Amino acid sequence: MEAVFGWVATYGYGALFGLLILGIVGLPIPDETLLVFCGYLISRGDLSAPGTYIAALAGSCCGITVSYFIGRTAGLAAVHRFGRYLRLEQKHLDRVHGWFDHSGHWALFGGYYIAGVRHLTAIIAGASNLEFHTFALYAWAGAATWVAAFLTLGYVIGAQWRAVAELVHRYLIYASVLGIALTALFYAVRRWSQRRSDAGGA
Repeated sequence: MEAVFGWVATYGYGALFGLLILGIVGLPIPDETLLVFCGYLISRGDLSAPGTYIAALAGSCCGITVSYFIGRTAGLAAVHRFGRYLRLEQKHLDRVHGWFDHSGHWALFGGYYIAGVRHLTAIIAGASNLEFHTFALYAWAGAATWVAAFLTLGYVIGAQWRAVAELVHRYLIYASVLGIALTALFYAVRRWSQRRSDAGGA
């Protein structure tokens, strides 16, 4: 982590751009902590607010778009090739596509705030053949608010950025685990109810 901060302190906007691409794609980069640190550097005058925001937004949008195209190419090909072993078929992808069209696009927007989910939602969106313009609208808008929120946090808290960033990171993980568990429970109950309904109708 210290090496990451050193790169940004030394190389500035270019390092921030590249690190966020890697972090959003899924490499173990402390994305939120990095943004909070950059907000602190803005408060000290080491970085400019417009330049930092543009670099961070561009890196986030590029990273999430790379994940989308990974899903659109490798992910889709993997389902077609190996899906039969996992009981995955095109109709399942069509259902996911329909879910994204109906309400799942908000997962692209809010997924930035859930640890480990950002790149997965983009990969799933790509594998389900979600139209790129729909993906970009929600994913890039989510990136814009996410970057602004954590840069602002770092700017406001100043020298206390490290302690606050660690707390934020910890509670985001707790919230992410809880959110994923509740979502899984919701869909499990919904599927069980549908099966009972189908059995009763038969």
